[in-house]
Amino acid sequence: MTPSSSGLSSAEAAVRLERDGPNLLPRKPPTPLWRRVVTQLRDPLIIVLLIAAALTVATGDWTDAAVIGLVIVVNTAVGVTQEVRADRAITALAELATPDARVVRDGHQRQVPAGDVVVGDLLVLAEGDIVPADAEVVESAALLVDESALTGESVPVDKDAGAAVSSGTVVARGRGRAVVTAIGAASASGRIASLMVKGAGLTPLQRRLVGVGRLLAGVAVLLSALVLALGLVRGQPVELMVVTAISLVVAAVPESLPAVVTLSLALGARRMAARDALVRNLPAVETLGSVTVLATDKTGTLTEGRMVARHLWTPAAEAAVTGSGYAPDGKITGGDPEEFAALLTAAALCNDARLRPPRDPGGEWTALGDPTEAALLAAAARLGLDRAGLQERFPRVVELPFDSDRKRMSTVHLLPGGGVRLICKGAPEALLRPSVLTDGPELLAGAAERADRYARDGYRVLAVASTDLDAVPQPVREDGLRLLGLVAILDPPREAAAAAVADCARAGIRTVLITGDHPGTARAVAADLGIIGAADRVVDCREPGAFDNGPAGVYARATPEQKLDIIESLRTRGEVLAMTGDGVNDGPALRRADIGVAMGRRGTEVARQAADLVLADDNLDTVVAAVEEGRRVYANIRRFLVYGLSGGAAEIAVMVLGPFLGLPLPLLPAQILWINLLTHGLPGVALGGEPTVPGTMSQPPRPPGQSIMGAGLWQRVLRIAVVLTAVTLGVAVWGSMTGRPWQSMAFFALGATQLGVALGTRTRPGTLANPMLLLAVAGAFVLQLAGIYLPPLRELLGTRPLSPGDLLIVVALSTLGYAAARLDRILHPSPTPARH
Repeated sequence: MTPSSSGLSSAEAAVRLERDGPNLLPRKPPTPLWRRVVTQLRDPLIIVLLIAAALTVATGDWTDAAVIGLVIVVNTAVGVTQEVRADRAITALAELATPDARVVRDGHQRQVPAGDVVVGDLLVLAEGDIVPADAEVVESAALLVDESALTGESVPVDKDAGAAVSSGTVVARGRGRAVVTAIGAASASGRIASLMVKGAGLTPLQRRLVGVGRLLAGVAVLLSALVLALGLVRGQPVELMVVTAISLVVAAVPESLPAVVTLSLALGARRMAARDALVRNLPAVETLGSVTVLATDKTGTLTEGRMVARHLWTPAAEAAVTGSGYAPDGKITGGDPEEFAALLTAAALCNDARLRPPRDPGGEWTALGDPTEAALLAAAARLGLDRAGLQERFPRVVELPFDSDRKRMSTVHLLPGGGVRLICKGAPEALLRPSVLTDGPELLAGAAERADRYARDGYRVLAVASTDLDAVPQPVREDGLRLLGLVAILDPPREAAAAAVADCARAGIRTVLITGDHPGTARAVAADLGIIGAADRVVDCREPGAFDNGPAGVYARATPEQKLDIIESLRTRGEVLAMTGDGVNDGPALRRADIGVAMGRRGTEVARQAADLVLADDNLDTVVAAVEEGRRVYANIRRFLVYGLSGGAAEIAVMVLGPFLGLPLPLLPAQILWINLLTHGLPGVALGGEPTVPGTMSQPPRPPGQSIMGAGLWQRVLRIAVVLTAVTLGVAVWGSMTGRPWQSMAFFALGATQLGVALGTRTRPGTLANPMLLLAVAGAFVLQLAGIYLPPLRELLGTRPLSPGDLLIVVALSTLGYAAARLDRILHPSPTPARH
């Protein structure tokens, strides 16, 4: 006996299982926890904070050491958690295979774990089964396989003997047997899993912050060393100047930046969740704001993922079909519905699909079987035709199932008054022939022309014909038929997809369609949604030299490997890429893109686990809302950098310039750390909750290569720092010349002026849009007052109380920090990013 008839023996299966290993997909080796932690601690900003924490511990400053340590621990924990979540993608793909498979062994059918399937096993396939391994069909009875999860093709493919079926595909109709040809890593899903093992790179935000961290680390150490040298030259105690230098390092490095970033991303993620966008990877929140290209698949993302009949044509009339999905709601418009009754009656009878009503009120109708046949049933239902009633009235007695050679399906039905009716449906090129139909040449030519027009518009076209006979012919002959008409079917675009594409265009984001579907269908959908114009190029990825003519708006017939190549080519050109998808074939692309976006309802588990963002409502327009949140997060991080770095620069400038103005040591180390703790603490973190700048989504994305300190941010930091320094030194010099407690005045002025900058950098000053910031600034101001009036704090900080008059003068001058921040925004607005 050969495997095609009795399968393998149990002994042979065991030998092959031992030789080839189990039918499991490749997995990325687990990364040890310690290595994940070390990777997070390599960030230059974190390294500086680690050094500062160690030095503060060495000098006995346990409070500041604890604050710095807490920031480091939180940031590291968040980063490690993100990595662990990302690695779940491969686990989901490994679990794609069914828990059990039906095979023939020792001449008997049995259930075995999918992991025990070996090369040479004889699989038994039936409707609804997930194919556990790559195989070659040896027996087929109307076998139809849904390959959309792997190829993106929205129409199931018939599989005759000799055809290949891939692991991870689903049997949509019929039954068959197939001999396994590849398992595990060698199978279709295994090759995709191998692609997903390759890790993703750093996000744009992570790349930018690495650069800023290195720069800040170098500048902070250099300037602190300068202050240390100046103090020693002037005869200051060595221990005092060492502590002062350490304090300046902490002051110059915005150690709350990781906390601000984390909070901003977390708040953005929460706001996105309220808008049906679930964030799996926090840096993805900001990455969305950087997106310049939105690459999307077609089936289930731009389209509904369901076949729908949209046009009916008969030799006497033409009409449109309204309604969505498989629900019976809708109607026939543009002609007398009765003129299409014969066409839809025949289409419903020559049909093996079934429609299932929703289980819950408000749910969706679902299709069982071929989605194309389900679309015919839905169209018939919209004309009031009930399939069960039609079958009872015209019972089926003979069936010739669809196959790829004949490209048609035929059924024979008993007529109520005697006789039989032969119904045939299939591809127009197979039916619209004089050898099949008795209609005249003019009618056949007109029907062929109409079918071609539908096909050019992206529809799948079926022709339906019938004839009445006295008795069932032996054998059944598919000729002598009369054409009933044509049905044009498509996977319709989502209602919100066109609006989303338009919104992306207004925001300067280019949309690119990458699909495994036919070029004609892809062009029709892309043109309908406004992705391309009528004259734009569509790349057929199967053609030689398809990628030689540069980027395009549509890539059709793309394999998972080619999707990765397309994504890499776009990223090489400097684009920041968001990729949407819902199928297994989209998993590697979602993983490799700067940000992967998966459909939550219709998406496969593989797509959801590979993605950074999951759309709970499957609405592409939600991506636009998420982009807005991403831009908001990035703007708030830049807002904090202006605030934090201008304050740190002012603190260093005061310490460097003070001695030249007759102020030996403008601020004590404890005073520097206190100011830094108040200003970089809650007020800095609260800046992450600022609302979106008006007009954000009417601006193009920032250039991908632009530094986070670009677009005039460095200049803004320096301009504000000059004002802070001038106010602080001015107050100190005046106090010193008049015999006032000048150091305490400088201490209070520097802290209060920085708090004024925090208020001045708000998006909407004078409103309650971000009440947390107002409370944080008020609390910090009260603590700053406590630093000069509360005895225990005075002793700790080395301050002296100010008279009411002096306090009033310093407070009045401190408002210049607010004025500087506001005027700088007015006089030096951020430049509009250039389109590219």
